[in-house]
Amino acid sequence: MATLKATKQELIKAFAEHEKDTGSCSVQVALLTNRINNLTEHFKTHKKDFNSRVGLLRLVSQRKRLLEYLKREDIEKYRELVKKLNLKK
Repeated sequence: MATLKATKQELIKAFAEHEKDTGSCSVQVALLTNRINNLTEHFKTHKKDFNSRVGLLRLVSQRKRLLEYLKREDIEKYRELVKKLNLKK
């Protein structure tokens, strides 16, 4: 299930650090979280979709690496992002 373009643009606007920011750590984490949530909903109806589950695990590990980097570099930005996205950390 692909992320809709409008939803993606809204997420980028909400988490961007400046006007043309599309690749900062916080934006990437927000986009990954959205994709993870969409896949989680997908698995509620398609329990045996194991190939997509592998992709989900990749997304989760990528988000984890980005969050660890952000925590190392800027702890305040990390805490704010975790709070905004309602992540369990």
